[in-house]
Amino acid sequence: MSRVVVVTGGSAGVGRAVVRMLAERGDSVGILARGAHGLTGAGNEVKDAGSRAVVVPTDMADHQQVERAASQVEERLGPIDVWINCAMTSVFAPFKEMSPDDFRRVTEVTYLGYVYGTMSALRRMLARDEGTIVQVGSALAFRGIPLQSAYCGSKHAISGFMDSLRAELLHDKANVHVTEVHLPALNTPQFDWVKSLLPNRAQPVPPIYQPEVAARAILWAADHPERRSYWVGATTAATILADKFVPGLIERYLARTGLESQQTDEREDPERPNNLWEPVARDFGARGRFGDRSHDRNPQFWLSAHRRWVGLAGGALALALLAARRKGG
Repeated sequence: MSRVVVVTGGSAGVGRAVVRMLAERGDSVGILARGAHGLTGAGNEVKDAGSRAVVVPTDMADHQQVERAASQVEERLGPIDVWINCAMTSVFAPFKEMSPDDFRRVTEVTYLGYVYGTMSALRRMLARDEGTIVQVGSALAFRGIPLQSAYCGSKHAISGFMDSLRAELLHDKANVHVTEVHLPALNTPQFDWVKSLLPNRAQPVPPIYQPEVAARAILWAADHPERRSYWVGATTAATILADKFVPGLIERYLARTGLESQQTDEREDPERPNNLWEPVARDFGARGRFGDRSHDRNPQFWLSAHRRWVGLAGGALALALLAARRKGG
């Protein structure tokens, strides 16, 4: 059965890949983002797939714009079944070089944008006692890295906010589900649109995955929101677990390697347009410029998503091997 799904940040990157997949399976999609070019492109892709789309120019840092956008989606598509928060911005820079205004702007879009989106979604879903909210997170919600202090702080904040929200929904016995999907390094255009004060062009740290890998996991989470969170990519799982047990070791490693590994050998253009305060007038699409180094598949997520069946199969195999060993002995 088709649903009405809102995707914030749906004009480019992971959000754009999510929008495409939703449309391909017949869902109606409300797309919230700032850039007119990307919104038009995303809306056309939904319509080309035979689904309905509503595109609403929205600055997620403005709660009034978010609320108006939610109302427009419901007026034109019907009640919102799923809300996916994916909007983000960032600044690549050492913390000591960032301005207070830039740090605040990243926080308002990347953290408060999720808060405002969740507020608008919950206001409607709780009234009907049904719905799902998916927060697109990151391995950086658990382990901050150099050069991305504002972004990492925002992702950490989302997880703390979600802990509180989950407890409240459980207390109220609400039939509204919330879940998180934590992502690895991805081949998205963000490295060409975010503001950078670095001498060289920014890049994701390998291994890198195509945005469709993330999109498939996000759709799975939207369909199976009973889990608190999902981890995408073996590096995400390794990062989260390592930070839990040896955080100091990770910090020393990042101090040695983290700055260089996030930059290519190409010089950055200091005059390059960025989307921190205004959208860049371009349709970036879903993928970035690192396709030749990116993976299209992620076996780790399949195993994680099906861990109950994997565990049962593993247990059955172990019993069969034990029985065979005893019979042979």
